[in-house]
Amino acid sequence: MNRRGALVVLAALGVGGALLLAQPRPVTPAPDSPEVRFVQDMRVHHDQAVTMSVLVLKVARDRSVRSLALDIQLGQEEQNRQMAAWLRRWNAPDGAPPGAMQAGMMGLATPAELLSLKTLPVREAETQFLRLMLRHHQGALLMARPLTGSPQPLVAGLARQVTAAQGGEIRTLGSLLRARGVTPLPAPAGMSHH
Repeated sequence: MNRRGALVVLAALGVGGALLLAQPRPVTPAPDSPEVRFVQDMRVHHDQAVTMSVLVLKVARDRSVRSLALDIQLGQEEQNRQMAAWLRRWNAPDGAPPGAMQAGMMGLATPAELLSLKTLPVREAETQFLRLMLRHHQGALLMARPLTGSPQPLVAGLARQVTAAQGGEIRTLGSLLRARGVTPLPAPAGMSHH
C-alpha cells in the first residue's frame, strides 16, 4: 500500500473511532427509574411462574401441559439470572413482593390459587395451571410493553423478548384451554384482549 493509501485508511479509522466514541453508552439506570422497577417486578413475576411450573410438573400427566410448564420454567429461570445480575451491577435491591392490588394488576396468582395446584385432582390442577398462567402472562405483557422503547438497551431487549415469548405462550395456553372447553380467567385490568 502506498503512503497516500495508508493515510486514507488511517483517516477512515479515525472517523470510525470517533463515531464509536460518540455512540451513547448505556448508563446505569437510577434506583427509582422505570427500568429498575420493571426488572425488580419482573423478577418477582418470573419467580411465581417458575413456582407454578414446578408445582404442576409434580402432578401433570398431559404431555402438552408438561412441555409448556418445562419451557416456562427453564426460560424464566434463565431470564431471572440475567435480571439478578443487572440489579447487582446497578447496585439495586431485588424486588419486594407486591401488595394485593398491584399483584392483581400484574396477573399474579393468590396464595390460595397456588395451593390449589397441589390439592386439586390431576386434570383440574392442569386446567388451573393453564388458566393461572394465561392471566399471569397477560400481566407480564402489561408490564413489558411500556419498556420496549426504553433507552436502556438491556431492559428494552428484555421487554421485547418477554412480549414476544409470552405472547406466543398466551396463544398456546388459550388453545389448550379451548381444547378442554374451559373459559380463561378474567384478564388483568388494562388488558385489551385474551
